[in-house]
Amino acid sequence: MSIRYLTAKIAQQIDEELMNATGAFSLDQLMELAGLACAQTLAKVYSKEKFPRVLVCCGPGNQGGDGLVAARHLGMFGYEPTIYMPKPGSKDIYKRLQTQCANMQIPTIPPSNDIEPLRTALRSTDVILDAIFGFSFQPPIRTPFDAVLPLLDESKLPIVSVDIPSGWNVEKGNDLGVGLNPDVLISLTAPKEGVRKFKGRHFLGGRFVPKEMEEKYQLNLPQYPGFDQIVELPSESSQKL
Repeated sequence: MSIRYLTAKIAQQIDEELMNATGAFSLDQLMELAGLACAQTLAKVYSKEKFPRVLVCCGPGNQGGDGLVAARHLGMFGYEPTIYMPKPGSKDIYKRLQTQCANMQIPTIPPSNDIEPLRTALRSTDVILDAIFGFSFQPPIRTPFDAVLPLLDESKLPIVSVDIPSGWNVEKGNDLGVGLNPDVLISLTAPKEGVRKFKGRHFLGGRFVPKEMEEKYQLNLPQYPGFDQIVELPSESSQKL
């Protein structure tokens, strides 16, 4: 049986169930596990010896929170992360994650609608972690992100996207042609319908999904190796039904 790709509706249901009385996870727990999986994916593909400088691009939602957690772990792994968040999240959890990164002496580019600081940062970056938009993204892309995404793509730097590439529709993919074109994708919980045609290296980070929930939604998740938080997925065309 091949792994299940999720629609927006099912992905939302699973998220809600993970955090209600049935799943019993807190948002903090899930964000910590997701961010660790993202950091581990980047470290697996891009070694700190060749790609030490990571620009972690965070949006204002839970996706950005995953990015902040990943930045902290990357710092602990020996990378040199810099955080870029032109529009920081306002929730308490987001502010606490920012403080945790500051305590790790991870630099943050001050919020601004001006993209020149981003342009400058890209000149001293080896790899980008894209944690801007999640599966709940709906177009159009608003300021300042409408200028940010093209600049990231034009940099020609390797990009690792979290859960779904920023600007992609959760079910239709990059049908509007405005999303990023990452080299690596780390899907969380289970991959989404919109990334079926993704051509780069594809990883899964969902080692927190309870067996009962996996069976209920027929996710058909692969076996995670050893104590890793991630597992690499085969391309969709090579999966056997």
